Amino acid sequence: MVVSKGFATFLSILLVMVFLSTTVSAQTTKPGTPAGNPIKIGGSLPLTGIFSETAKWIKEGYEFWAEDINKRGGLLGRPVKLIIYDDESSADKAVTYFERAITVDKVDLLFGGYPGTANVALMPLVEKYKKVFVGMGGHMKSFEQGFTYTFASPPLMSDWAYLSVVGMLTDLVPKAQWPKSAAVFTMNNVIGLSARGPQIKWFEQNGISVVADETYNLPLSDATPLIGKAKSKGAEVLVCLSMFDDGVMLTRAAKAMNYTPKLIYQLLASTIPAWMKEMGPDGNNVTADMWWNSRLPFPGNDVINAGAKAKFNLPAAPTYFGLGFCWVKTLELAVQGAGTLDDTKIRDYLRSHKFDLPYMKGVAFDKAGLPPAFAYTVQTTKGQVELIWPKSIATAPFVYPRPGWSR
Repeated sequence: MVVSKGFATFLSILLVMVFLSTTVSAQTTKPGTPAGNPIKIGGSLPLTGIFSETAKWIKEGYEFWAEDINKRGGLLGRPVKLIIYDDESSADKAVTYFERAITVDKVDLLFGGYPGTANVALMPLVEKYKKVFVGMGGHMKSFEQGFTYTFASPPLMSDWAYLSVVGMLTDLVPKAQWPKSAAVFTMNNVIGLSARGPQIKWFEQNGISVVADETYNLPLSDATPLIGKAKSKGAEVLVCLSMFDDGVMLTRAAKAMNYTPKLIYQLLASTIPAWMKEMGPDGNNVTADMWWNSRLPFPGNDVINAGAKAKFNLPAAPTYFGLGFCWVKTLELAVQGAGTLDDTKIRDYLRSHKFDLPYMKGVAFDKAGLPPAFAYTVQTTKGQVELIWPKSIATAPFVYPRPGWSR
């Protein structure tokens, strides 16, 4: 098999970062009783509306982190208090609520917003107020504007999502068995469109014809015409660059039309607990990109999984619960390391140190606030979101081609 020089470089970087330790570990404060006025950490999340299925788990992750750090003695020895507004999946309302948190609530720190459609609007705001903003990022264009207070840790970079497809096919499938065609269906927003270009480019450069390429507006009213095009063209890969509801609709339509691609790839839908509740057995053997997983062998995941077990009686932490914890954990380490609530000093600490985090060891942020490009690949196996790539940390075998639909 032939691996491109660029991809080989990416894989080398990823494996080095996976296995090497670093100068800054996942520190914890000494146990004790936090004292003094609470440190207020605020912002908004889309707790209702089209992005709410993922955001509610982020909120749970934030709240569990706050419970955990308060049990560990607080942040800088002080208790933590979260102020969380519901922006109703509106980027405009997210900006309003974050500004309210800064100017009215006088929060000491901000937590990361969600999703990328909100972050692109929030980044100029936090730069204006010189407030550190550690969250999910979303897409490269936002990080090319020269802002200095925004960090993605781990990043949910749509532009990098294709790397999980590259790794999955290049490392796990013999070239002779690669699919020959793909259908790519993309939600018409900055999240989906940022993922679409790199994915299609890689397919075309590697002999996989994109036989159906359509964008659609959210909310998606009917997935049947899209799936009909994929089936009629014989697309062997179904790529859903979607959120949750539309991802479910596309997959249900595929079953209803008995369209059985060799590979189904979701941008995020299959990584949420509600996926298996909605899809049942048909939710299995669906792949996705991701930048954190409960089974990664890194510092802090034992805490995250224990929290999910205690709070929800789940065997492993849901993806967005863990992501939320990671984002505020990164902020915690920077605050503790800088020894202050001064945002500029926290920013500078983030830019000048390496961190061991639940998603990777030795994380270093570049001048844009990003770690080196990477992605993991996951697949739903027996109802669980399992790592399948890189092979060195896989927790389940890759199922390919995908079996037919349940009866």
